[in-house]
Amino acid sequence: MRKLLPLLSTNPHGGGRSALTCRYRCGDACFHEVPNTSDNEYVGDVIAGALSRRSMMRAAAVVTVATAAGTGAALAGAPAAEAAPAAAAAYKPGRTDGARGLRFQAVAPNTADQVTVPAGYSQNVVIRWGEPILRGAPAFDSEKQTAAAQAGQFGYNNDFLSLLPLRGEHGRQVLVANHEYTDEVLMFRGYDAANPTREQVEIAWAAHGLSVVVVQEEHRSGKLSPVRRHPLNRRLHTTSEFELTGPVAGHALVQTSVDPAGRTVLGTLNNCAGGTTPWGTTLHGEENFNQYFANGSSATDKRYGIAAGATERKWERFDKRFDLAQEPNEAHRFGWVVELDPYDPESTPRKRTALGRFKHEAAQPRLTDDGRPVVYMGDDERFDYFYKFVSSKRMKKGGSRAAHAHNLTLLDEGTLYVAKISGDSPAAEIDGTGKLPNDGEFDGSGVWIPLATAGADGAVSHVPGMTAEEVFVFTRLAGDKVGATKMDRPEDVEPSPRSGRVYVALTNNSNRGKGTNPGADEANPRNLNKHGQILELAEHWDDPASDGFAWRLFLVAGDPNDPATYFAGFPKDRVSPISCPDNVAFDPYGNLWISTDGNALGTHDGLFGVATHGERRGELKQFLTVPRGAETCGPIIQDRRVLVAVQHPGELDGASVENPASVWPDGPGKVVRPSVVAVYRTDGGDIGV
Repeated sequence: MRKLLPLLSTNPHGGGRSALTCRYRCGDACFHEVPNTSDNEYVGDVIAGALSRRSMMRAAAVVTVATAAGTGAALAGAPAAEAAPAAAAAYKPGRTDGARGLRFQAVAPNTADQVTVPAGYSQNVVIRWGEPILRGAPAFDSEKQTAAAQAGQFGYNNDFLSLLPLRGEHGRQVLVANHEYTDEVLMFRGYDAANPTREQVEIAWAAHGLSVVVVQEEHRSGKLSPVRRHPLNRRLHTTSEFELTGPVAGHALVQTSVDPAGRTVLGTLNNCAGGTTPWGTTLHGEENFNQYFANGSSATDKRYGIAAGATERKWERFDKRFDLAQEPNEAHRFGWVVELDPYDPESTPRKRTALGRFKHEAAQPRLTDDGRPVVYMGDDERFDYFYKFVSSKRMKKGGSRAAHAHNLTLLDEGTLYVAKISGDSPAAEIDGTGKLPNDGEFDGSGVWIPLATAGADGAVSHVPGMTAEEVFVFTRLAGDKVGATKMDRPEDVEPSPRSGRVYVALTNNSNRGKGTNPGADEANPRNLNKHGQILELAEHWDDPASDGFAWRLFLVAGDPNDPATYFAGFPKDRVSPISCPDNVAFDPYGNLWISTDGNALGTHDGLFGVATHGERRGELKQFLTVPRGAETCGPIIQDRRVLVAVQHPGELDGASVENPASVWPDGPGKVVRPSVVAVYRTDGGDIGV
């Protein structure tokens, strides 16, 4: 029997993050009071009268069917072949090396200061912070870094990754990366946090944002390397121009003294995860934007976590737009989903206001049967919500300029919804320990509550007391008003290309059940939740535009020896321990891959693969671990390679340039550098087969 692993730290956040991570990544969000103090109902409550009779009938039908079929029945709308095993007894050993795509030797939990991969696999660093990608950019020199140099170099703290095909250039692909935030104390020797210099601030501005860089694959392996100075290579940062589009563009709430028209924003901030569209663009979620703005004072600022005083980075000393006392609307211009066309280096990225403003972890689209995009989104905050947007316009196929121009308008018109979900077990059976209810699963039904609809001729609010523009700018407040379900930090949301089910990573919430905060419910079944869970959702009738869904918890994370864990019914002595799921992606075989952030089991974060269908459903195996202080981000799983973004290596309490906590990736005497890593089979074969 395994012993429960010790916690990495006594951090009040409840996970394994260092205080340094919390300081620079999210502005110590978890040290502050929970922003959501609304008294709306929680999971397990009776669905309120705001829902349509049609939604109620559908939800009841789903619960009835699931109950009649017994525990483990297929979720509503999912193919019969995708039904889950009823319990661990349904598992048949078969092959001993795992489901197809997961046939590798699981990496043991560890604390090594390296990227550790399975036996028979190799790796290479694709690109590091500071590597030049634009013409004229100098080689990286951490001791002589300038803002001008950084503007032409790969940015800091890579998170979301996307790889797109590059037609006409054999063996090349286009890599797009988010650069979420900067760790000034790990970037600048002798950094004085109380008195940063203008040059240091401008370097940090240039290190945020997005990078587009063409990469070349090595024919005999999965190794990738950057093609420097390629015409498609691009850097977008805190002083680049972005266009506001959709229902809020031009509104008084986004007008500033510098931009009285309210349509042109300088910069994108705290880009976390994202998505890749079927029409060849990428989406980038602006997450913890609140930490960059000083002197917030209004109730709406507090709901979004904007502090009343100075910021950590002191940017407001060098640009008044970061001082809300001088530019009160500037914060309203962040917290959106950005759409980028990586094939057009002259294009202006667009902030899509119809998708709502909150702390976007990600935005992943799929198409309805008639070709309309549906985008799923999580709001990464304790007790906040998850959303979807359903476009009213259909995607045009083909590579014509007219089709491309049309597709670049798809995310400006449609309806924004927020989720409200209900469990199907009596409240007495959800005791906060993670013990399964009597029916053997945490499951139930839910509805999508419409918030506002944007159209070519204007926008309409569905929330009493709020205009449509207010709904899109203050989306959290709209969710409060309609009684959306408070969740345990909804992060990445990914639809399965195989089954159509949607998987929601709920990272953790150590505040659940603490003090006056809400206690456990069926979708968030543990109080003081340090390890998180993954929710599996099936839209009614396999229709992404449906107004209702069925759901169940696919994984309840933690050490498998802990009775408060669950792996879709798979035997727990045959799975890897996992804590704090963050980003998710699918491989070509329909397996879900999960990267972690803040592992609370005493070992390093990593990347895991788990079967979502068949007799091995729930079998979870660790594929890699990352170095000291690092988080695993941006996973991409292709036939021949896995890509991960190793974010904030060495980000541990007390670390600095002078006193590094990690020597990755270049060894002792070199500055620690966030980097993108490719992993591939040493023999050149496909991953996990």
